[in-house]
Amino acid sequence: MKRISLAIAAVTAVVVALLTAQAANAAGVTASFTKVSDWGTGFEGKVTVTNGTTSSLSTWSVALDFPSGYTVSSTWDATHTSSGQTHTFTPPSWAGPLAPGATVSFGFNGSPGNFPGLAACRLNGGSCSGGGGGTVPGAPTGLSGTSSASSVSLTWSAASGATSYNVYRNGTKVGSPTSTSYTDSGLAANTTYSYQVSASNSAGEGAKSSTISVKTGTGGGNTGTKQAAPYLYMGWGDPPNPATVMNATGIKWFTMAFVLSSGGCNPAWDGSRPLQGSADANAIAQIRAAGGDIVPSFGGWSGNKLGPNCGTPEALAGAYQQVINAYSLKAIDIDIENSDEFENEAVQDRILNALKIVKQNNPGIRTIVTFGTSTTGPTYYGNRLIDRSKELGANIDVFTLMPFDFGSSNIYNDTVGASQGLNNKLKATFGWSTAEAYAHQGISGMNGLSDQQEMTTTATWQNITNWAKSNGLSRLAFWSVNRDRGCAGGGVVSNCSGIAQADWDFTRITAGF
Repeated sequence: MKRISLAIAAVTAVVVALLTAQAANAAGVTASFTKVSDWGTGFEGKVTVTNGTTSSLSTWSVALDFPSGYTVSSTWDATHTSSGQTHTFTPPSWAGPLAPGATVSFGFNGSPGNFPGLAACRLNGGSCSGGGGGTVPGAPTGLSGTSSASSVSLTWSAASGATSYNVYRNGTKVGSPTSTSYTDSGLAANTTYSYQVSASNSAGEGAKSSTISVKTGTGGGNTGTKQAAPYLYMGWGDPPNPATVMNATGIKWFTMAFVLSSGGCNPAWDGSRPLQGSADANAIAQIRAAGGDIVPSFGGWSGNKLGPNCGTPEALAGAYQQVINAYSLKAIDIDIENSDEFENEAVQDRILNALKIVKQNNPGIRTIVTFGTSTTGPTYYGNRLIDRSKELGANIDVFTLMPFDFGSSNIYNDTVGASQGLNNKLKATFGWSTAEAYAHQGISGMNGLSDQQEMTTTATWQNITNWAKSNGLSRLAFWSVNRDRGCAGGGVVSNCSGIAQADWDFTRITAGF
């Protein structure tokens, strides 16, 4: 499982460069460069190429001259080469001709931060201006906010000359609206947040507004801020009827495992069962008919996963969106594990950027990342995931640890220790208070015997549930409902826990979260 920190910091500047290509038919071909964000140690850039002619454009080449000392660290949706301070981008191998009137975009991360702008820009050899110019807008005034249990709605007065705005929560940028209002969703109930807004135009970002504080409501059982959702896997371990489990335990939510690749960037349950007409779709219908709902989990330890198969953040976000649309989802979980996703830095970044796109395209959706841990908190790759989630502005709602299969001699103590370590990391990364950090945390345990023969009894799980509830964690899950049946001495198997228990004991305890 993986943790992700929210948000990124910083400066957004839009620099549009119109240029004339030397080819006779390219008079209407233009390019625009945008500095999407800047977090002090790096920045994200985006270039959009538009074919304004009446003929297809077979290829294009954008050359960007960087100031001395700046470089490109990663690229998506383009092929990148460099020579000195000149960075050249051409279409990726899979791209076809650019149709008349069509646009195409590519992006890159660069370093260091505080990027001052391009020294020069060229499209198909024609020169263009990449430096911006003009005057940045002043600070917006009249910032005010109202709240619900899980969101804050902001309004402010327009700043003269502004083309877009930047919304900061607790010092971290969370949105870039073009209007003078913004709703920040997926927040913890009964929590105070601080907000500032700045304005931007082609010259850059202006000063921030004065700070306001807004407190969210108490919640009243809002499932968007607190969620008990054990894993249910319809392709493994004698899957139970979910309605039977719901009636016996009171559980309302399930985390449905696992959405994988059916080949390329195409989502399917277990990589083989379709989104509609499958046992999984039938289970979802049963759960909803009984008054519950589900969170699909993408990934897991094994299988052909979407993260490595979808070549760009945009493509991966599109695969996630197919599942969101299929079930009108309120939340998604990315179970990021193993060397192909969790320990692959390029795939980590791709997943985070894809989740950023999902948040932008689905206001109010809850994004969860689930990942492994040490007994004292996140490992190197977990810490990296959190750091990059902030740097990339992924705006992750919940970081869920999997505190098992990590050499524990006391599951309760080590689960608490790992969660406290995560809490300290989130506070240091995002500037949150202890309570704010816990409101962005989750625990996903393993009932009964773990793969490494670690023991979680029902009494231990009750203590973990009590601790998570008293500290205000946002999510509680376990692996899995399929195993929530007794079989003392049965070992580690798919359809029971390996210990003595009544059917659905762990689910019943989890429902009390």
